[in-house]
Amino acid sequence: MALRCAERGWPVHPLAAGRKTPAANCASCRTAPHTPAECPCLPQGRWCHGFHAATLDPARIRDWWGPRPGLGVGVACGPAGLVVVDVDAHATEPPSRDRLLPGIPIGDHVDLTGLSNGFHTLAVLAALRSRPSPAGDDTTLRVRTPSGGMHIWYRVPDGRRWQSSAGSSTGRALAWQVDVRAHGGYIVAPGTVTRDGAYTPVGDVRTPAPLPAWLSQELERTGHLATPQRAPGPRSVPPRAQQAVLAAGGGAERIGSTLEAVLAPVRACGQASEGTGFSDALNRAAYTLGGLVAAGRLPREDAETALRDTAAAVRPGQDRRAQQIIRSGLAAGLRHPLYSRGRRP
Repeated sequence: MALRCAERGWPVHPLAAGRKTPAANCASCRTAPHTPAECPCLPQGRWCHGFHAATLDPARIRDWWGPRPGLGVGVACGPAGLVVVDVDAHATEPPSRDRLLPGIPIGDHVDLTGLSNGFHTLAVLAALRSRPSPAGDDTTLRVRTPSGGMHIWYRVPDGRRWQSSAGSSTGRALAWQVDVRAHGGYIVAPGTVTRDGAYTPVGDVRTPAPLPAWLSQELERTGHLATPQRAPGPRSVPPRAQQAVLAAGGGAERIGSTLEAVLAPVRACGQASEGTGFSDALNRAAYTLGGLVAAGRLPREDAETALRDTAAAVRPGQDRRAQQIIRSGLAAGLRHPLYSRGRRP
């Protein structure tokens, strides 16, 4: 299951066996608290810090789950380019009217009898916008949770960076008992089994549909949109890369045309926001450039920078996901040097 998620470009991390929470940090991380950025475990391939350790690396995934098949699977939503609407079904007393649908006043004359969970508030929000409730959206992946709630999976079609929230929050929130899983959060992968039950897909659709425009507008209205990041433009061919190819018998034109040809499939993914095989295109480009680096035809630093900048321009806001793909592809390519014709190692 973890490998299948990674193949779809969804970085994964282990969940504790039988639970929906991340697997525990190592003893060192537990006794000496620190931020994920300061953690020495993550570069060493350990799973400390939950979704911050999420990876697409098949070898690492096998190391984690191979000897521990009972671990659950969590998906880091932000790097995966996902927004998941997490609907709770806890039968509890509703909060004050101003917290049912943040930013939308509900007058005292409105009869709220029977409103008791997130399915109800999400349906009311959708009805106010003359839309059907996402809980009934059979065009996208929906997952029934053990507690009777539902995870409604959507893909971000425009590269915008959405933030997570809790439906009970007095700050950023979409609706009462409706959480949002995006950057800064993770979601339990369908098929994971906990002590409370299984996360079971609903219907036949197993692919997240694009985030609906009206729901995107509601998320923006309720403060879920992060500050847009300006994507860097295409990078010119670095001088050191030109020198490397000249030394290998090429020329400035050849290095330019080579990089253009290798990166063209990745750039082509920018012509559409979805369904373009971005992960596969980036992986193949990284593999090829890794082969050129191994053959001494291109400096590694310049290959990594060209890949990173191209990926950022095509899929802004997905830097962590892109870096994982680049690292894996380069590592594989470095084991298979691509020498020019007539040259031998």
